[in-house]
Amino acid sequence: MDYRVRVFWRADVPDGRARAVLNEARRLFALIGAEPPKIEAVCVDDLYFVRGELTSAQVEQLCRELLVDPVVQGWSVSVPGAEGTPGEGVVVEVGFHPGVTDSAAENLIRGARRLGIPVEQAATGTRYEFIGELSADDARYIASRLLCNDVIQSYTLGEMEPPFAPPARPSDVVEVIPIRKMDDGQLERMSVERVLFLDLAEMRAIQEYFRRQGRDPTDVELETLAQTWSEHCVHKTFKAIVEYRELGQDGRWKTERIDGLLKSYIRAATEQLARPWVRSAFVDNAGIIEFDGRWDVSFKVETHNHPSALEPFGGANTGVGGVVRDVIGVSARPIANTDVLCFGPQDMPPGELPPGVLHPRRIASGVIAGIQDYGNKMGIPTVNGAILYDKGYVGNPLVFCGCVGIAPRGSHRNRARPGDLCVSVGGRTGRDGLHGATFSSAELTHETGQTVGSVVQIGNPIAEKAFLEAVLVARDEGLYNAITDCGAGGFSSAVGEMGRHIGVRVDLAGVPLKYPGLRPWEIWLSEAQERMVLAVPPQNLERLRRICAERDVELTVIGEFTDDRKLTVCYGERIVGQLDMEFLHDGIPRRHLKAEWRMEVREKGSWLPSAGDLRRTLLRLLARPDTASKQDVIRRYDHEVQGGTVVKPLVGVANDGPSDAAVIRPLEPLLAGEETYRGIAIGCGINPRYGEIDPYAMAWAVVDEALRNVVAVGADPERVALLDNFCWGNPNLPDRLGGLVRAAKGCYEAALAYGAPFISGKDSLNNEYIDPRGTKTPIPPTLLISALGIVPDVRLAVTMDLKAVGDYIYIVGETRADLGGSALHALLGLSGGSPPAPVPRSIAAMRALHRAMRNGLVRACHDCSEGGLGVAAAEMSLAGELGLTIHLADLPRAAAVADDAVALFAESSGRFLVEVAPDDAEAFEECMAGVPLARIGQVGGDALCVTGLYGDVVLTVSPLELKAAWQGDKGEYI
Repeated sequence: MDYRVRVFWRADVPDGRARAVLNEARRLFALIGAEPPKIEAVCVDDLYFVRGELTSAQVEQLCRELLVDPVVQGWSVSVPGAEGTPGEGVVVEVGFHPGVTDSAAENLIRGARRLGIPVEQAATGTRYEFIGELSADDARYIASRLLCNDVIQSYTLGEMEPPFAPPARPSDVVEVIPIRKMDDGQLERMSVERVLFLDLAEMRAIQEYFRRQGRDPTDVELETLAQTWSEHCVHKTFKAIVEYRELGQDGRWKTERIDGLLKSYIRAATEQLARPWVRSAFVDNAGIIEFDGRWDVSFKVETHNHPSALEPFGGANTGVGGVVRDVIGVSARPIANTDVLCFGPQDMPPGELPPGVLHPRRIASGVIAGIQDYGNKMGIPTVNGAILYDKGYVGNPLVFCGCVGIAPRGSHRNRARPGDLCVSVGGRTGRDGLHGATFSSAELTHETGQTVGSVVQIGNPIAEKAFLEAVLVARDEGLYNAITDCGAGGFSSAVGEMGRHIGVRVDLAGVPLKYPGLRPWEIWLSEAQERMVLAVPPQNLERLRRICAERDVELTVIGEFTDDRKLTVCYGERIVGQLDMEFLHDGIPRRHLKAEWRMEVREKGSWLPSAGDLRRTLLRLLARPDTASKQDVIRRYDHEVQGGTVVKPLVGVANDGPSDAAVIRPLEPLLAGEETYRGIAIGCGINPRYGEIDPYAMAWAVVDEALRNVVAVGADPERVALLDNFCWGNPNLPDRLGGLVRAAKGCYEAALAYGAPFISGKDSLNNEYIDPRGTKTPIPPTLLISALGIVPDVRLAVTMDLKAVGDYIYIVGETRADLGGSALHALLGLSGGSPPAPVPRSIAAMRALHRAMRNGLVRACHDCSEGGLGVAAAEMSLAGELGLTIHLADLPRAAAVADDAVALFAESSGRFLVEVAPDDAEAFEECMAGVPLARIGQVGGDALCVTGLYGDVVLTVSPLELKAAWQGDKGEYI
């Protein structure tokens, strides 16, 4: 029998969800310039559908013990379709499509089982009741634009049918693809139609392999090759041979042949630096460095851009889940998450959106909620990140998800052995994420949601938390020889990679499924979340099984590792796929690509704010969405769980100033009282506006910024590791690839200059939107550099807020006329100019500054980046709620800095503002000898007061006004 449970908020308790829906519904109509309907109130209820031989008493028990918070909620139970009490207003109900992962329903079934209640199926939904004067058309508009994403959901006006998956029989259908006789045109069409996204050379290589085998491939084999050879899995653009030519400003072409961007630049920097504390780089799921003599720290940052464009909550949610599994995949406990997000303008009129694109506000809301849901439920603090807004991200948002982990030194094992059992632990397999890896090689179009909606995944953080604990116990007991996560490509990638050097035989018939009806290739490729694969010696199986059973984690033996160097996939007794490991992993043709870069002479922005307009300009810069406070997002994430966060995302008197980086003391919770004050700093650098002028300069600038951020809070610049994440357009277009080459070169040279090795990275290419007219629109060339630094003593960590009246303010580094790509130019609508130039010697300043911190000479430190010195000083003032005076005439500066606006807002690299007590000034200056340094001001007074290059006061504004602007009160100055 089916039951419908409605869980509603008590009328006397304010409901934040209802208030948010009401505000967003009104804003929807305002964005299109229409008068909103008169909506007086919104009620938001949770719906639960349960099926089984249940009594009314059992359903009541489910409500009381699982579904309802009796303090703030009530409930009602009915039979679906029965005549119920009509609502006061218009009702919209939203639920998942049948078969889409519904983690709340899965946990409901699990909880009911523990209570001894026989729930056979469950599903969830949401009921919205709009009270007021609105038509059915108004309700449909709100539902389609705000409440329902038709990629994974459907809605009804009135009561919905229970969205149970229809019954299906197990399927063993295997298709043989007649590839041997296809011509080139047929090969190319099939690659697109089957969502393989392989190029013609790759399709020909597969065709020739099977001609030699004397047979055609099965769908299992063809799909396996497509996943393994996808851009996401094999990074074929970064491994390609590139014929690169560059037109300099002298009008001459320079040409060179690059033997792979990864090999020649990113990996080359790490190998040349040869830092002994790098434990693993570009080999495992995450990079690993030494923390101390007993522990190692791992770090990985992934992107989940395309899935988040289609389904923001699920895309970001599973992006977090996937990168957490990457860290679990190196046998580490996750201790911190990071997120960097790039969205379109939040106030963009809907009429300006490309067809089929979700509104940027909806994307942002869903992405932020997805990140919150996963990290908070797993008990992992989200400690660092950034949010950027640009029209270039309207059709293709960027979602960078990072995770840091810690593990006992030497505890990670990554070599499966013949005879080991191939064991799956964690969630069940469904159709989630099919073609997720190949989809990452596609450009988005207005039809993407309809053609590859199966790539969308939904996460279940509770399930992942359970198997995390099981894996850590198994690690400590040495029960497995290798471990990896089921990410892109599902079992096909995980099992295929683990058996690469030996061989493996898998039987898909025993894989636990969420529902019947999956074909073998779907089971094999599914990217259903929360699954890991382990290579387990047979004698350890029963112990591992008990560990998993104690934590309610499902374990299944799906195969055995062999020594035949073949990947053999069976369905019961039938072989449905068999490939030579050598061809699977090394048979892909190496790409030969052409790249071109023209060094264009760009006009400099010709207008700058006058001296009388500097105050208004500073306030406007603080209020810009890129610069403004992100506390409304930060406070949705738990950044203190696990008890190790020393420097938090927000700092200062009221804990509302912007921290440069986070500092974590990871071992205190693990060592049960043993004192250690060693910590890690986590920071990042990103500025795509520089990349639109010159990706080479951008790379230098963001590496410098990432280092400055972690050094500013106390990290040792000699112990900083970097991660690179390139998000770019179509690399098959020479101009796009030319920019990518420039950026990779910049990364290489900056890493060598700063002595900071890359330990991991990820590229996400083909970030372009194709509108129905066929116009390609790439995202801004975006490079995220993440930094992980060792903090020798967290007790000496430094924050950016001003501390005491009378303290001196120093600037470290030289100011130059670097305004190209700056926040000021963006504010004024200017283009051109010179982005921040490389400052290789800034590493010496960082080393000196770190020595000063170790000696206790630094009371506050803040890097000068977006918005330059002016914004940095304002942020220090508003965070400390103290005034200060700054004298621009005392700046170490280039001759071209002859205007107060340039001195205030130039974004030259390598600079810090530092607060020092007067008694420590002499020692600080001695410590900083040999680097550009000047005392430019003093803390005190009731305002930020700036005197210009020629001695006159050019700006006065109180800390309260600064904070109001930064926190979103735009006031008259906008």
